Amino acid sequence: MSSSAKMELQFWPDLVSLLTKLNGWTLLVVLVMFLLIIDFVKKRRPRNFPPGPQVFPLVGTLVDLKQPLHLALQKLTGRYGNIFSVQFGSLTFVVVSGYQMVREALVHQAEIFADRPNIPLLQEIFRGFGLISSNGHIWRQQRKFALATLKSISVSFEEKVQEESRYLVETIEEEKGQPFDPHYKINSAVSNIICSITFGNRFDYHDNRFQELLHSLAETLLLIGSFWGQLYNAFPLVMRWLPGPFRKIFRHWEKLQYFVKGVITKHKEDLDQSEAGDYIDCYLKEIEKFKDDTSSYFHEENLLCSTLDLFLTGTETTATAIRWALLYMAVYPHIQEKVQLEIDTVIGQSRQPMMADKENMPYTSAVLSEVLRVGNVVPLGVPRMSTSDTTLAGFHLPKGTTLMTSLTSIMFDKNVWETPDTFNPEHFLENGQYRRREAFLPFSAGKRACPGEQLARTELFIFFTALLQKFTFQAPAAATLTFAFTLSLTRCPKPFQICALPRD
Repeated sequence: MSSSAKMELQFWPDLVSLLTKLNGWTLLVVLVMFLLIIDFVKKRRPRNFPPGPQVFPLVGTLVDLKQPLHLALQKLTGRYGNIFSVQFGSLTFVVVSGYQMVREALVHQAEIFADRPNIPLLQEIFRGFGLISSNGHIWRQQRKFALATLKSISVSFEEKVQEESRYLVETIEEEKGQPFDPHYKINSAVSNIICSITFGNRFDYHDNRFQELLHSLAETLLLIGSFWGQLYNAFPLVMRWLPGPFRKIFRHWEKLQYFVKGVITKHKEDLDQSEAGDYIDCYLKEIEKFKDDTSSYFHEENLLCSTLDLFLTGTETTATAIRWALLYMAVYPHIQEKVQLEIDTVIGQSRQPMMADKENMPYTSAVLSEVLRVGNVVPLGVPRMSTSDTTLAGFHLPKGTTLMTSLTSIMFDKNVWETPDTFNPEHFLENGQYRRREAFLPFSAGKRACPGEQLARTELFIFFTALLQKFTFQAPAAATLTFAFTLSLTRCPKPFQICALPRD
């Protein structure tokens, strides 16, 4: 027997003897101290890892919770530069800021930062399936199918948006110029586009079940982005057993799943193999096509998660951007007048807007780009994870490092934008023509950029121009509109009332 083995044998009886002499409270204190030491060792930054604020046992990094997370992290760039690390409970993030640094990570190292990290709440909801949370072969297969399918039905997509814009105009006309909250009217219209693409039908704005689903979705996203959602992600092993508002996330999600499962069942019963159909039809045919392929991930659970992905992301982000657009128009009537003049000149009042008009409407295009910049709908993007060891700005990032990209730092960079804190469409104009800006990444970049970008841009342009063609938006009498916001999974305006006055 080696000398080291003998020492171990002698050590254990001494340790057991010591523990038996300790009373319960002392043993508890020793145990807690031992766990704190273990946690502290685990939280130590690896060699040549990006620096950051002091890390405390259990809680990790302390940030100013009096302000939104994206602004709290933005303040840290002044101390640590455009790359630093933070820890929230069990989660460690490397935060990158500024256009050049974000581009280096997402574009130049696109293959390396092509995965999603294990975010506890999203993992529990999607279980690694779908388009948002999946990785590797599953993600590549699902994304390729989704892009091809969306492209194949894009011919009718513009017509669907035009049709829906008519319903939206009609429901706003019902308000007769009186103050109203546009939230769920806008969400209903945008969601109906996704419903038409995925389910094959739209819903009436007064359909109680449809409105219940939209409210469930909105509250789910609000809770995921709230303090409770962040707390769950930071301490999942503890929070999983505790009560709290975050429990509604799972109840709402079950309701949404139940609804989509019913739609899928109906599609299976009515499936016509000879017709292209909608997204669910196309997916069911793909399941049948690859039913004998053991490497295929085309199955009903992936269909369910992919459909919910499209419903979630396809509703909230675009609807939020349109609500910001109406709010900015009401606050800046001189900008609204210029948009309406361009609409009257290019489109007139006798026909609906179409995407072909956009090329001849540089001012409207600039206004919409400025809405996406200042509205800053997804301020921290969606986290990425490195698939292998890499180096970024001279720092070593091991495989599995979670990357958080501060799109806020790009959208409000004083070195890029002439008046970063002001709503100014001139940022996107040059000699009266639309000016493309390289450092404009509202849909992120790289391998995991938003797959529905083109669809979102189509909706944003047609809905916005259709509304300003028919209405002038303004604040209610004696009311002051502000740009106060709430963070859900998006940065969205706090509830506001607005008047839509019919144009003569």
